[in-house]
Amino acid sequence: MTEKIITLEDVELVGFLGVENSNIKVVAEAFPQSKLISRGNEITIRGSISDIVKITEIIESMVVHFQKYGKITTEQVKTYLSRDKNNEEETPVIIKEDDDVLLYGTKGVVIRVKSPNQKKLIDAAAENDIVFAIGPAGTGKTYTAVALAVKALKNKEVKKIIITRPAVEAGENLGFLPGDLKEKIDPYLRPIYDALDDMIQPEKLKFFIENRVIEIAPLAYMRGRTLNNAFVLLDEAQNTTPMQMKMFLTRMGVNSKVIITGDKSQIDLPTKVKSGLVEATKILQGIKGISFIELDGKDVVRHRLVRDIIMAYDKADAEKEAQKSYSSFQK
Repeated sequence: MTEKIITLEDVELVGFLGVENSNIKVVAEAFPQSKLISRGNEITIRGSISDIVKITEIIESMVVHFQKYGKITTEQVKTYLSRDKNNEEETPVIIKEDDDVLLYGTKGVVIRVKSPNQKKLIDAAAENDIVFAIGPAGTGKTYTAVALAVKALKNKEVKKIIITRPAVEAGENLGFLPGDLKEKIDPYLRPIYDALDDMIQPEKLKFFIENRVIEIAPLAYMRGRTLNNAFVLLDEAQNTTPMQMKMFLTRMGVNSKVIITGDKSQIDLPTKVKSGLVEATKILQGIKGISFIELDGKDVVRHRLVRDIIMAYDKADAEKEAQKSYSSFQK
C-alpha cells in the first residue's frame, strides 16, 4: 500500500473540509479500498497508486473550486467524483453567475455590484489605468475599489495590492496617538481591513500582509517609490494636498492600475490649504486613460437613513451657495 500526503495551502480548512470533514468523507466513501486521514492542513492518502492519483486530482480540483468561489459543498464534491468516474475532463464545476457578481469572498459570500454608478466604476477601471471615484460616505466606492484590487490579484493580473491614505483626520491630532506613523494611522484604515476580511481567507490574508503582497501604508511612505505590477488604491483623497496628489500619481509604474476615492464634502485640511482631489479633477480632465466617476446619494448602500441624511445636507449646502451668490450679486 502506497502513502501520499497532500498539504493544503491558501484555503480556510473548516470551509474546505466541511463540517466534521464531510467533504473529505464523501471522497473517502468513493474509494473504499483506500484510506483518507485529515489532520490539520494535511490529508494523508493510503491506497493503490491508481487510487492515489485519482484522489489527488479530485482534491486539487476541489482546491481550485474553493479558491475561486470561497466555498464547496458535498454536492459539488460528488460532481467532481462523478466526472472522475465518467472520465470527464477535470474542469471546475461552474456556478451560474449573475452579471452583477464582482467577486466571491470568504465563506462563499457573493460580492455584487449594488448601484448603476458602482457598475460605471467597474467598467471605468477595466478601460482606464487611473480612475477617480468621488462621492459621499456609504456609496461603496472604497469597498468596490478594494474588491477590484483583490479580483486583479486573484486573477494574477497584478503581483501586489497597495492601499494608502493621507494622515489627516477630522478633529484629530495624530501626534498624540502612540506608535510610529503607520501605527497611528492603522486604526483609521479599519474599513479597508474589514473589506479585505470579507474577500480573502484569514490565513491567506495574514500571509499576504506579512509578505507585503498586500501593503497598507500612510501616503508619506509612497514618496520615492515606483509602483510596478500593482493595483494601487488611494483612499480619503480629499485630504491630500495638491503636492501630495501629484507625488502619488507620479509613483505609477509599469502594468499598474490606480483608483483614487474621496468625498469632496469631507475635506479636513486647514482652511487655506487646497484639496489635491479637487484640483486634480480640474487639471486632469480629458487625459486619455484617466476616468472620473461621480457617485451620489442614490448609490448609498448603508441604512436607508444615510441616503436621506446625505441628500438633506446636499440640499442645505446648495441653499447656502445660492444665498452666497445672491449676497454677492446684491453687493
